[in-house]
Amino acid sequence: MYPAPFEYTRAESLAHALELMGEHGDEARPLAGGMSLLPLLKLRLARPAWLVDIGRLDELAGIADEDGALGIGALTRHVTVAGDAAIRDRYPMVHDAISTVGDPQVRNQGTTGGSMSHADPAGNWGPVSLAIGARMLCRSVRGERWVEAADFYVDAYTTALAPDEILARVELPAFGGSGAYLALRRRVGDFALASVAVQLTLDAQGACGAVGIGLGAVGLTPIKAAEAETAMRGNAITDELVGEAAELVYGAADPLEDVHGPVEYRRSAVRALFKRAVGIAVRRHGGEAVEMIA
Repeated sequence: MYPAPFEYTRAESLAHALELMGEHGDEARPLAGGMSLLPLLKLRLARPAWLVDIGRLDELAGIADEDGALGIGALTRHVTVAGDAAIRDRYPMVHDAISTVGDPQVRNQGTTGGSMSHADPAGNWGPVSLAIGARMLCRSVRGERWVEAADFYVDAYTTALAPDEILARVELPAFGGSGAYLALRRRVGDFALASVAVQLTLDAQGACGAVGIGLGAVGLTPIKAAEAETAMRGNAITDELVGEAAELVYGAADPLEDVHGPVEYRRSAVRALFKRAVGIAVRRHGGEAVEMIA
């Protein structure tokens, strides 16, 4: 199919892009890598009257250390995130997730901000950003504001971004510890049928300190498994504790049944993935190099 007619402007700067978004409001959509937007346009599931091309704005790209946190520009390509040494060493969970986004073509063209703004319930960035406690910098002609990941995902394909706002940057906090991301897919490159992101810290006695758990593809939005986090925090990581937390993860999942699997299948899958992810996170925390297979 072909998209519905639209006007197109290539933004010359972030200020120019924000001006265009402010001028056209609900009728405008920013175009970054296009990996999410272009299929929607072709299927006419999205019919913006105006496309604002921000894909060449270098000021929105790059990865930088920001007082211990790590800032990722919204136009940073997935391949850049996956190949960054600081991401791989400090946030192996993020490396797991972004290394398995789509296929090589999608990773080379798709962007961090585009994926997050698209807010596909089965996307990789959603559960990761919830587990790590990321926050998003949203910009408009009215100014800028930070939105916590827990408040960013409002509904399926819907975020807290206002019609005139652009997601400018994502900040990963200095969480510490280690983590892992696992997803169940029918084949490589598919969206997940269920996914889990786990980030945790352990003290010298093996007790869990800070912990974050994000679930993907088992609800209309990515889900923060807060009850499972509470159960783990302050306790030694034992098989019994992980099993208890896994049941809470199972209960937090709220998937829809579709042609790819019934509700019980996906809830059981996310429970099993959680157990494996915790095991990998603990091994990595102890210094073991555990490589994931796409």
